[in-house]
Amino acid sequence: MSKTPITVAYGDGIGPEIMEAVLKILDAAQARIAPEVIEIGESVYLRGHTSGIEESAWESLRRTKVFLKAPITTPRGGGYKSLNVTVRKTLGLYANVRPVQSYEPFVTTKHKSIDLVIVRENEEDLYAGIEHQQTDEVVQCLKLISRPGTERIVRYAYEFARRNGCRKITCITKDNIMKLTDGLFHRVFDEVGQEYPELQKEHMIVDIGAARLAEMPERFDVILAPNLYGDILSDIAAEVAGSVGLAGSANVGDEVAMFEAVHGSAPDIAGKGIANPSGLLQGAILMLVHIGQSEVAARIKNAWLKTLEDGIHTPDIYDERVSEKKVGTQEFAQAVIERLGQEPERLRPARFGKPSPEPMVPKLERKTPAQKELVGVDVFFNWRGQKPEELAAMLEPLAGQNLELVMITNRGVKVWPGGFPETFRTDHWRGRFMGQGREVRHSDVVALLGRLAEAGLDFIKTEHLYTFDGKPGYSLGQGQ
Repeated sequence: MSKTPITVAYGDGIGPEIMEAVLKILDAAQARIAPEVIEIGESVYLRGHTSGIEESAWESLRRTKVFLKAPITTPRGGGYKSLNVTVRKTLGLYANVRPVQSYEPFVTTKHKSIDLVIVRENEEDLYAGIEHQQTDEVVQCLKLISRPGTERIVRYAYEFARRNGCRKITCITKDNIMKLTDGLFHRVFDEVGQEYPELQKEHMIVDIGAARLAEMPERFDVILAPNLYGDILSDIAAEVAGSVGLAGSANVGDEVAMFEAVHGSAPDIAGKGIANPSGLLQGAILMLVHIGQSEVAARIKNAWLKTLEDGIHTPDIYDERVSEKKVGTQEFAQAVIERLGQEPERLRPARFGKPSPEPMVPKLERKTPAQKELVGVDVFFNWRGQKPEELAAMLEPLAGQNLELVMITNRGVKVWPGGFPETFRTDHWRGRFMGQGREVRHSDVVALLGRLAEAGLDFIKTEHLYTFDGKPGYSLGQGQ
């Protein structure tokens, strides 16, 4: 049978050691793959490529459309982009799928029955990486949540749950505070969920959701979350299950998919031969299922489970109460190879169905745009004063005929009119100017900024305030 081309990167730190071990196992299991090796990571960063990847590597990824990647190291200091984020966003890998299982009693955990999957949005949220320093005292990071991006990941999560026989899906956000961004994510979850009546659905605020995941992980089946929360929750789940070192990850898009371990490059143990290759192996197993080699994936997963059962453990999970032998990276790989064809006796054997020929997410149908109306503008200032009434006295005469100053905030908390003297203030202020029922034009905003500039006020950012079908598209309150 023909072999599937895949792109392989050995990475940094423990990456080369664990990739060597994983490829040996894949070869012994007769995985039908043809690896193309590319160089990424620290050495490429230090050659002047700020994203850690060269053009030739992109050519390989776009050709094979399958990427098995070991962990990489991003050099310290500014000016270097996250390679993982770059690859995910450049190739449209919008769905991060992280299965988590417990292997008790062979891997120590307080929870014996963990079997869940975290589906994490992979391109948006704070991971868009759009940051600015605006004043001496304040920096900002923009949280971007789009309806098309949310619809894709929400539908992916529902389809994943349906196709894998899952019973329940839990959406986790912080929409009690971030009512527009996280509120959109929650709202789309509810809307799309109407098409999946056979699934139980629930929503949790991220703080209680994280607490329950740490204390009662057995209650979860599929967890859906925006980018940042999903990243944090998946590490919590993996650690609660026994070790982050055992967790693999799939990053899936419409055309390309990347498979990796959840953990990092662990430079402190690099070269010692003691790293656990299990996380990357789990990523490789997900890869085999993705490319239609489910029988090979099950063969490897069962051999790995049997190795755990036999007490052959690397130092990170070694426990003298259940372990029989402490082994290094390559010894562990050899133990898995020796058990190919065997199945675990106490742990549940792995079975993988063939992937569906139907795409997980149909082509997105964009909705009819809402009626959009400009009703005001927020202007942010770098101002060293401390008394908001003094700033208001400067801003009110400059508002003009079509705009009126209605509020001043400092770090999102209203300080004028009617602020409290106890409120801590920085040099980052916001003035909200509204049309007060009158039509607001872009020329009104431009004229306002001109008057502010002539008055010597340092405005550092503006945000236009719109209504969409009559509903405000901006936060109304004082902040939290």
